Amino acid sequence: MKLTSLLASAACAVALATAAQAAEVELTLSHWVPPTHPLQPLGMEPWAESIKEASDGRIEITIYPSQQLGAAPDHYDMARDGIVDIGFINPGYQAGRFPIISAMELPFLASNAKGGSRAVDEWYRQYAEQEMSDVYVCMVHLHDPGTLHAKNGPLAVPADLTGKNVRPPNGTMAQMFSAIGAANVQVPAPEMRDALDKGTADITASPWGSLFTFGIQDTVTHHLDAPLYATVFAFVMNKATIDGLSPEDRTVMDDHCTSEWAEKMASGWADAEAAGRQEIIDLGGHELHKPSEEEMTLWREAAAPLTERWKADVAKAGVDADAVLDSLEEALKKHDSLLE
Repeated sequence: MKLTSLLASAACAVALATAAQAAEVELTLSHWVPPTHPLQPLGMEPWAESIKEASDGRIEITIYPSQQLGAAPDHYDMARDGIVDIGFINPGYQAGRFPIISAMELPFLASNAKGGSRAVDEWYRQYAEQEMSDVYVCMVHLHDPGTLHAKNGPLAVPADLTGKNVRPPNGTMAQMFSAIGAANVQVPAPEMRDALDKGTADITASPWGSLFTFGIQDTVTHHLDAPLYATVFAFVMNKATIDGLSPEDRTVMDDHCTSEWAEKMASGWADAEAAGRQEIIDLGGHELHKPSEEEMTLWREAAAPLTERWKADVAKAGVDADAVLDSLEEALKKHDSLLE
């Protein structure tokens, strides 16, 4: 009996010690996609678990999905102001606020999200402190290249957008759609189903797998079968949170805020998005239009003015736009992810 009692007491002591250790640093990670979105189980959860393991259980990250703590466009400010410790942001939801990183919003740049995420993270590290100085930029990554999906056809050339209501993925693409003659419906991804169902939007921009994630696979039946754009995302941390960590825990976080982790974060999601194309085909009743060379030329011509507008915006911030874009393209090429 004494041995049993001692063993029970020891087990209890270990459990209490572990619980106390796990509670040393409790961080909140807030995002705005559903918990079933591939980014959470295939990206955020393994990342958080790796941080917990590397810190011997000292750092515990609780994930809050689906805009539970705030609206999608507010996540940068939520992290800045300490409402959350870590925020997942789409800089393009606040058009014009972050002109440097929005270079990655320009069409026809990235061919894939895996090497592309490593590339864009490496590239942006030289500008992060300048553009996002009031947060700690942990990592930057992409989603698999997206395209356009419509409730009705045709959807083959830019002129097919004229007079239509389009949900853009970011401010840069919104400029392109506006120039074509479309009206932009500015809502974040979690709200695109509602916009399509109510008739507020006729067309949406999205990678393939997200059609299923956000439940619009039966709503949009016409698709432009070409990589048109890639959206850039970032995980940003409250500065007081990161600066308040012990040296050991700060090292753990810094070791998980790297270009290597940016690629890991994006990889599972990228595979899921790419698989969505075949899933759409397998559903039947969908029309995928692969543009001819002549049609692709029209899309590239429609996108061309965006670069000059972007350069003008960056110049206002006192930055050499050509150097920024050249370094981005070099990084993408280095990691076999430049669309050519």
